[in-house]
Amino acid sequence: MSDITKFIQGISRFQQQHFGNNPDLASELKDGQRPKALLIGCSDSRVDPALLTDCAPGDLFMVRNVANLVPPYETTHGYHGVSSALEYAVCFLEVSNIIVMGHSGCGGIGGLMETAAGKDVGEFIGKWVSIAAPARDKVLEKYPDKSPEEQLRACEKEAILVSLGNLVTFPWIKERVAKGLLALHGWYYNIGTGQLKYYNQFSGEFEILVEPFTAKS
Repeated sequence: MSDITKFIQGISRFQQQHFGNNPDLASELKDGQRPKALLIGCSDSRVDPALLTDCAPGDLFMVRNVANLVPPYETTHGYHGVSSALEYAVCFLEVSNIIVMGHSGCGGIGGLMETAAGKDVGEFIGKWVSIAAPARDKVLEKYPDKSPEEQLRACEKEAILVSLGNLVTFPWIKERVAKGLLALHGWYYNIGTGQLKYYNQFSGEFEILVEPFTAKS
């Protein structure tokens, strides 16, 4: 029980902040949600999207999974957790933005890179991260002489682009993007510096959106 005490105490602080200090928001959320964005993030404990973006409850609809991946559209038998979340956010909540946010030091992408050498990375993880196999293959072909660390950083970014591409295989996402009702964004967060980059589709590069943290004197 002692290991989760801080979480229980956190609920009490949350109650005070979002019910005691902001009763109007609490009352509004009771009647439903109206987020403007869906954020697809990694399950990594260091990159909680709500904390990183300083959001209030109700601001973000979120999907978190290993390596922040989006599978392509398909309707075979099975459980489609990410796809159902996409459908709910886009078709029912009518979000106007979808953000795919990757990050540095991603263990899932690290596992993906290791599969190139035939390493077994888990009963479920290996198959899941294979969604981004095109990113791995592109990096290994384009940067064969780079260090493993440099290849990993490059693959973390390329995997974001794979997910962005997979998003538009969903017909109702593609339709809304074409009509200008929905915008897609690729973000890359550096855990070590706090820097945030975004994918510029015109330059084809990840460019700085938020500068690295600098302590104020």
